[in-house]
Amino acid sequence: MTRVGAVDCGTNSIRLLVADIAEGPEVTDGNQVTHGGRLTDVLRRTEIVRLGQGVDVTGAIAPEAMQRTLAQASEYAAQCRELGAERVRFVATSASRDASNAAEFVSGVRAAFDGFDVEPEVVSGDEEASLSFAGATGDLLSAGAPAPYLVVDLGGGSTELVRGTTAVEAARSVDIGCVRLTERHLRSDPPTRSQVSAALADVHAALDLAERTVDLRGVGTLVGLAGSVTTITAHALGLTAYDSATIHGTRLPVGQVVDACGDLLHRTHAQRAELGFMHPGRVDVIGAGALVWRAVIERLVDRSGITDVATSEKDILDGIALSVA
Repeated sequence: MTRVGAVDCGTNSIRLLVADIAEGPEVTDGNQVTHGGRLTDVLRRTEIVRLGQGVDVTGAIAPEAMQRTLAQASEYAAQCRELGAERVRFVATSASRDASNAAEFVSGVRAAFDGFDVEPEVVSGDEEASLSFAGATGDLLSAGAPAPYLVVDLGGGSTELVRGTTAVEAARSVDIGCVRLTERHLRSDPPTRSQVSAALADVHAALDLAERTVDLRGVGTLVGLAGSVTTITAHALGLTAYDSATIHGTRLPVGQVVDACGDLLHRTHAQRAELGFMHPGRVDVIGAGALVWRAVIERLVDRSGITDVATSEKDILDGIALSVA
């Protein structure tokens, strides 16, 4: 048994998982060998820090966003120490890949996790997709969900589409995320028809690009990850408060999820904020997340004839933890 820490720092949120991992068997798929493992949560946290604030416009992390994120990183490091984590891996995604002042961010994270020998990793889109797939598919395999799987990790700055069964067969990261699309297009409250059309054009272009690498035909199970998708699922379920245990593993009819997406997209910020499951940090960007998720679902209906959609609370964070062990 090994206790590890995993940090996923994305465009919109920063998340921590401290977990105990028991070694599992090796699984061979073709020429690829992956090492399984049973993961038991000790602590799981999410904070909205909006690291990607303004990056799409200025090319740099805003000073206040830098301060918020590094302060949260310091708090996470302290909890890793208190809980006795032996090793920690810190993965940073889209915003820190794109920012001109990424070196300042890296230096700040290194200082926060002093003693753990942590070097914040700016992973490629392909590796990000692989980590997400590893975290998301364990429970699908155990439950006997139809394969192959298409895992979609809908983040703040980018969205990863990953196809596979026990290992990744194809993956593509595209620059459509809830923060990026909100800042580019959905500036009104609620967004106007022309803004939605412009954002949707970006989404369709990105999905066309993704399809050059990832075949969307013949998919057995579509599974969505990350805060936008889980929030949409909470809305589709009619929850009055966020309940990860209820959300994780849920499979809902396509129409029910598409309707929830449309409702969130066209609500005002005030109407979204009234929803008991809505994190305050997602109020202004969930419309864009809903737009992306609806477009992905509708494309999978067309390409593969899917009739339901799965949601996973296990994602890149779990994949990072497994990779540490």
